[in-house]
Amino acid sequence: MRTRLTHSLETSSIGRSLGTAAGNFICREFGVDPLTPDDVGAIVAAAALGHDIGNPPLGHAGEEAIRYWFTHSRAGQDVCAQLTPQEAQDFSAYEGNAQGFRTLARLEMREQRGGMRLTCATLGAFAKYPCGAFVPRRPNGVAGKKFNFFCSESELFAEMAEHCGLVEVGPRAWQRHPLAYLVEAADDIAYLVVDFEDGLRQGLISYEELESFFIPLIDFPEAVRYADKISQPVQKAEYLRAQVIGSLVCKVIRVFEEKHDDLLAGTLEKPLTGYLECAPILNKLRERSTAAIYNNAKVTEIIAAGFEMVSGMLDILMPCIEEIACEKNGLGRASYRARRVGAMLPADTLAVNDEAWLERPYLRLLGLLDYVAGMTDSFAVSLYQKMKGISL
Repeated sequence: MRTRLTHSLETSSIGRSLGTAAGNFICREFGVDPLTPDDVGAIVAAAALGHDIGNPPLGHAGEEAIRYWFTHSRAGQDVCAQLTPQEAQDFSAYEGNAQGFRTLARLEMREQRGGMRLTCATLGAFAKYPCGAFVPRRPNGVAGKKFNFFCSESELFAEMAEHCGLVEVGPRAWQRHPLAYLVEAADDIAYLVVDFEDGLRQGLISYEELESFFIPLIDFPEAVRYADKISQPVQKAEYLRAQVIGSLVCKVIRVFEEKHDDLLAGTLEKPLTGYLECAPILNKLRERSTAAIYNNAKVTEIIAAGFEMVSGMLDILMPCIEEIACEKNGLGRASYRARRVGAMLPADTLAVNDEAWLERPYLRLLGLLDYVAGMTDSFAVSLYQKMKGISL
């Protein structure tokens, strides 16, 4: 399958098309000078480019491995017992979306407040789940499925939400920014359409099956007629994929315009693609992708191995970090093993000269997950093999 970077680039490209088209509607209907349609396209493209930036190695499988470790391992349970319930929920329900907001707003260019200092509109569009992990009430519908910031970034997120005028539904919880629905739609289109075409290239999907799904999604009869003139199945699939994406962009924008009042009020409960007339076809496409591509034996083997890899790294790293912190706090001596493992870690992860890091287990956990979530799949595999003595 494609890398996270490739998927992010594809999602950003689709997001720019969606944002620019939505910008035409916004500028035409509401006269928001000096904002231009291209400005809206840039906001959605930037948010879509960063939408997976907080995902750990192996993506959603890596997220699940982190959650499992904190709720089932002895070391994870011991360290969570030292936290407040709100802090502990950040890890037991760990979210790459929250890690992504932390990366953009704090970790990158960390010497300045606000991290990368993206516009509030970009951060608002990025935040598909605008609430914390431990809240009495979550946003309505799909916006409340997950969470988008840790306790450590609560104030930064609240500042962004205020500037964007997000509708507050309770403590540490808001309704979505309207443009977040476009970022979500761009992600949905990229996964559904481009992954299915990848399945053809890998021999998991036949061309005939791809055509049976793609042709009904295309709004342009002349495009379908032109496709019949292409002889090579792979080239024909590439052409159909581009036409499907173009058609879905148009369909999504029509829904965006029709549902605009609900978007502003924060009452839209489904993704924009869920309101399309072709939603049943998209659902079947998703089901087929799950069966033939995502549950393919090679993919599931990688995910299973990755689950053990992420859990295994936490088994090694977290106890060693805690030993070193205890030694610095005068509560015992760290083992030789802990000191050797600690020597492998970057200074931001093992911040022994930071008084707050030494005093708060919460900050030590955040620092460790910052390190793990920032790994590429290949780096994580290499590091784990070295730590386990599999390769030297």
